[in-house]
Amino acid sequence: MENILEIKHLRKSYPNSNFKLEDISFSVPCGSIVGFIGENGAGKTTTMGTIIGGLKKDSGSIKILGEEMDSTKISKKEDIGVVFDDMNFSNNLDVDKLSKVMKNIYHQWNQEKFYHYIERFSLPKKQKIKDFSRGMSMKLSIAVALSHDPKLLILDEATSGLDPVVREEILDVFLDFVGDKKRAILLSSHIISDIEKIADYLIFIRKGKIILQAEKQELLNDYTIVRCHKNEVATLKELNIVNYRRIGEEIEVLFSNKNSLPSKLNTMDFSVDNITMLLLKGEKS
Repeated sequence: MENILEIKHLRKSYPNSNFKLEDISFSVPCGSIVGFIGENGAGKTTTMGTIIGGLKKDSGSIKILGEEMDSTKISKKEDIGVVFDDMNFSNNLDVDKLSKVMKNIYHQWNQEKFYHYIERFSLPKKQKIKDFSRGMSMKLSIAVALSHDPKLLILDEATSGLDPVVREEILDVFLDFVGDKKRAILLSSHIISDIEKIADYLIFIRKGKIILQAEKQELLNDYTIVRCHKNEVATLKELNIVNYRRIGEEIEVLFSNKNSLPSKLNTMDFSVDNITMLLLKGEKS
């Protein structure tokens, strides 16, 4: 499968900071939604910032549709639709005026598509953006991102703080976007249930390092979680332990191959949220 986005050995550090991205490598296939999961400060926004060119990388390669990303090229910038947690549109604009502004920014601006999403999201055309609710603002940002024919959507907490009905509506739009198998989405969110609903692949990042990446179904089908007494952990060292964390006198252990486990071990029902907690809060990364 062709990849929309390919990142190889990406590194980024900041002056006067101990944080850095360390050797980040992953890809986003055409037609896929990739969930990017990590705590605040793990490196998600920094990674996304280097992809779109807002942050300068120290080293590594970022390719969009096989070509090295160059943020100075208008065609490359238009290939990426971006929605971050905060909206950067002028508060004094309304929807109609914003469309005119976007038409002058994007060569590929599609006003008909923009108003299709405005209608779909039931957004008022004459109300000033400063009076929009958070949900309305996020819908507007998504409408703009979808209306200049991007090949890749970069979404950083695009559903956070929204009520469940609005989130469900937006997730449906994301699924429609990748339906033709020619486009893709890189989505970060602290709402793991949203990612679990729509993602095809999952990437977990912790302290600037990718600690696991896999197909979602592989995680749910092949991995498993066992809860046992802490004294039993030593007997499990030869098995496929990915990570573990202590819960009182017990230990939760994430295994990468449930079929290799002894039948005496009791596995527990789990979700991507449980795996996330073990990977991001666990003691063996």
